[in-house]
Amino acid sequence: MKTSIATVCLAGTLEEKMQACARAGFDGIEIFEQDLVVSPSSPAEIKALADRLDLTLDLYQPFRDLEGVTEELFQDNLHRLEAKFVLMQELGMDTILVPSNVATATIDDDAVVADQLRRAAELAARYNMRIAYEALAWGTYVNTYWHSWQLVQAANHPNLGVCLDSFHILSKNDDPSRILQIPGEKIFFVQLADAPELGMDILPWSRHHRVFPGEGSFAMFEFMAYLAQAGYQGPLSLEIFNDVFRETNPNITAVDGLRSLRWVQQGGRGLIAKDHPCRALLTPMPKVEPIEVIDHIEISTDAPDHCGALLGSLGFTFVGQHRRKTAQLFVCGDVKVVLSANRGDGTYIASVAVQVTNSAEALARAEALGATRVSRPVTTDEARLDGVVGPSGMQVFFIDDDAAAWPEEFGLDPASPADSAGSVRLDHLNVPEARDHFGASVLFTRALLRLEPLPGQDVASPRGLVHSQVLQSPQAGVRWVFNQVPPTYTNRAGEPVRYPGHIALAVDDLQTRAQQAIDAGLLVLPIASNYYADLHARFGIDHDTLQHWQSLGILYDRNADGEFLHLYSETIGGLFIELVQRIGDYQDYGPGNAAVRLAAQDHHEQHRRS
Repeated sequence: MKTSIATVCLAGTLEEKMQACARAGFDGIEIFEQDLVVSPSSPAEIKALADRLDLTLDLYQPFRDLEGVTEELFQDNLHRLEAKFVLMQELGMDTILVPSNVATATIDDDAVVADQLRRAAELAARYNMRIAYEALAWGTYVNTYWHSWQLVQAANHPNLGVCLDSFHILSKNDDPSRILQIPGEKIFFVQLADAPELGMDILPWSRHHRVFPGEGSFAMFEFMAYLAQAGYQGPLSLEIFNDVFRETNPNITAVDGLRSLRWVQQGGRGLIAKDHPCRALLTPMPKVEPIEVIDHIEISTDAPDHCGALLGSLGFTFVGQHRRKTAQLFVCGDVKVVLSANRGDGTYIASVAVQVTNSAEALARAEALGATRVSRPVTTDEARLDGVVGPSGMQVFFIDDDAAAWPEEFGLDPASPADSAGSVRLDHLNVPEARDHFGASVLFTRALLRLEPLPGQDVASPRGLVHSQVLQSPQAGVRWVFNQVPPTYTNRAGEPVRYPGHIALAVDDLQTRAQQAIDAGLLVLPIASNYYADLHARFGIDHDTLQHWQSLGILYDRNADGEFLHLYSETIGGLFIELVQRIGDYQDYGPGNAAVRLAAQDHHEQHRRS
């Protein structure tokens, strides 16, 4: 389907927004009236800019408070509407959004409303315009999409149709399946927005917390499937009111928006029978199976000796130096870590490589999601790893059978037996994200690797609230945690600099493994005695066990499914290692312990500086 976006979604001037939309690859835009009102460019100049950028102008919006009013006021509204039609002719536009009246409606009479809509449509017809009537969730008398459709039916004019907005429908828990009863040609426009569950009134929820499809909790795939099955063939447009988007670089937001439209169409296709003709209305993406295996992790560091010693204390074996690059390979059990040296940039996860059946297909999917390829020159005797750059700069590589021999470049003998190293496995990744990139990174990773989100959580840190989002593969082979860090952990550019990420390794016997690692030189994060006193109060754990755990830096949690023990290493730059042991069917991450860890890291950092 054709893609579009409302200019209200983006920061900047109207001209800057249009350029960002064109660069991202949108087909068209909605012009939000306020953006045009404050622009120094004339309507003719805006039209000329759209032509140069190859953008269609799909919708002028909003024209407020038209219907359900006295005849005297309605005549004034028609005069106001006619002025907008003249303006739209200058812009080369033919569709205007008329939301249901929320301010001046005084007549709760469907017959009156339908008559006024019909008369407005007659005026529109004289200018070759169309009116897309939208039910706002807080409309005075018209606040459901089905009611708006009944009024459009009663008005019975070819220049009048409905606009369906996913937020106004799904925020009210309205049943979107009735969209199937609306003829596709009478759906004049569709606006998409997702939102997280916040338990607040609809109006402030709408005005400040909408997000792109896939970044919230609405059933967007089902909504798309109903639209396609109804026969809608117009633009899919984004209308997002979000405080963060209003402050973010519009180029970042636009790319994220287009990514969401491609992802939601693919998801809608998946709910429609393959032989159904309407499935072809939704634009497909290259398909990959859900990713279940992380092949290796690359750590970029300005302290390679320190990082190498940390890995060594945890049981990793140094395999060798890359034959051409300043990179080293360490292996422990099923986990491979590449250390790449940098000059003064700190220590962080630079890339994640995942195992795929076909790297070309995975790369094509990534590019369809707006990612750019990684350019890493290789020689003829080296494996070529296809990869892309994610929204926050982290790189993702795809390892298929053709690329699987890459460890040989570090001297690893493929015939040598695998090092079990006490059955060490990768449990999860935890990466910090700036506020500007958080939603984009979550959606990109979810869509690229076909992961599913678990319920988000907020974690209290000494420096502010951290919002955490876990993505997980169907078989839990991949667990990827994103943390939106508060501004106190970022630099002036908003990039996380004081909030570390980490790699979590699963072991079978944490207490034994921890003692071995400490004996080998591991420095664990010390945990306050108050924490262990609280464990005794909550779980009744004996004091000798707690004293032993404290000496090893072990934290604990228990729920109905099982138990969880874990510890944290020292932090090097922006990275540390976590060791975890899951007992029974425990699938969580120790709710509450993250706050303990953050406080301990903060205290340790302050003590180190003093």
